[in-house]
Amino acid sequence: MDEQPKRDLEDLVGAEHVLATPGERLARASGLSYLDLVRRRGFGDFPVPDAVVLPGNPGEVQSVLEICARHDVGVVPFGGGTSVVGGVSALRGDKSAVIALDLTRLDGLVSVDPVSRIAVLQAGVTGPEADRLLAGHGFTLGHVPQSYERATIGGYAATRSAGQASSGYGRFEDMVKGVRLATPRGEWKLGVAPASAAGPDLRHLAVGSEGALGVITEVALRVRPVPEVRRYEGYVLDGWENGTAAVRELAQRHVLADVTRLSDVDESEVSLALNDNWKTKALRRYLKARGVHAPCLLIVGWEGASKREVARRRQETTRVLEPFGAVRIGAALGESWRRGRFSGPRQRDALLDNGVCVETLETAAYWAELSDLRDAVRAALTATLGRAVIMCHVSHAYETGASLYFTVLTARDEADPIGQWQRAKAAASEAITGIGTISHHHAVGVDHARYLSAEIGEIGVEVLRAAKKVVDPAGILNPGKLL
Repeated sequence: MDEQPKRDLEDLVGAEHVLATPGERLARASGLSYLDLVRRRGFGDFPVPDAVVLPGNPGEVQSVLEICARHDVGVVPFGGGTSVVGGVSALRGDKSAVIALDLTRLDGLVSVDPVSRIAVLQAGVTGPEADRLLAGHGFTLGHVPQSYERATIGGYAATRSAGQASSGYGRFEDMVKGVRLATPRGEWKLGVAPASAAGPDLRHLAVGSEGALGVITEVALRVRPVPEVRRYEGYVLDGWENGTAAVRELAQRHVLADVTRLSDVDESEVSLALNDNWKTKALRRYLKARGVHAPCLLIVGWEGASKREVARRRQETTRVLEPFGAVRIGAALGESWRRGRFSGPRQRDALLDNGVCVETLETAAYWAELSDLRDAVRAALTATLGRAVIMCHVSHAYETGASLYFTVLTARDEADPIGQWQRAKAAASEAITGIGTISHHHAVGVDHARYLSAEIGEIGVEVLRAAKKVVDPAGILNPGKLL
């Protein structure tokens, strides 16, 4: 980066908040996808930002963008760095330089309105810190994605995140009541009332914009009282079709648990195999005696203000499950899942150390197409990878459909590990196109950009391009992402 923009940025935020050592830049150069991790292990190259800038408040974020627009420097917003679709890759497009705009210092709770149950949080607050800050006022977000330990409020909003308890608390965009963005053209604030007919809701243009239409600095969020009671249980249903029919019935009768997660036979078998002890052997015998030949594990969890409320909701859920032959395994399985639900990334590191290609992808479709979508993605992955373990679960359910979350494990191609997964992901994405969405909650980033027009149409893409031209005429915001 040229000296003049660097000096301008140092004058603004302080020299100590403009980082330029190789290690500091490398730490903000990519996300946490399989391709990101294998590149960091020496398989191939990836772009690194020319500097890292850490503004201290929304006003400084705005000024950083104005400086970068003046000097034609690209800006990649960086929160927790958990993107798995290339959303924080330090691409520079046609810019001579690019900075990572690290929002770590925007870490405050701005306000809490206990009457309206709205809290305003700065973009750099992580999930655990948000809940800690809100707990002091008796509230929680209830937003718990697998990236919870590292991801930030700004990242949740920018990617339309979905949490594991979204059936009860809603997706993140359902929680957003207002948003404050910095853009090269000036600050943009949205959200003044609980509902409005004042034209299209532009909050939904900002939420999900992935840093391409502005840098989110503050988010006003609906909050809920901290639950007094949490109850998680495990059930087993016989077969995928029977299991998804049961979850569909729960959704359409509006009695979903806050957490509702159904694993297919392959994922269930891996879960049982990982706990292969006398209890698991006894469970297998018990399920066989109950006529369960293709076990599909179902995790359900309820959260509420009292034991009575949770008991009532649990009864509503279990009453619907009974005709589908659901076999209750008990609270131990549910609690085991809840305690270990953030362990996936650590397990992935161990698998990578042992030469395994391990990655995830997700999608969603209407109920009528859900099994066709699962079969198409599995077939595409198998045809590309050959021998592989392909697991799938319903991670979120709705009245009209559900999401599918796939986990793939296969032996790493040491000669071409990057190409190996790129070919598999492309095949899966082609299989998804025309049946479901290219992303239910991982966002578009770089990986899904080529499939966006098939989902929203060329006119839709042009609408996004037009919006970007208005707020970012020089194209400095997150080059190469979303569009």
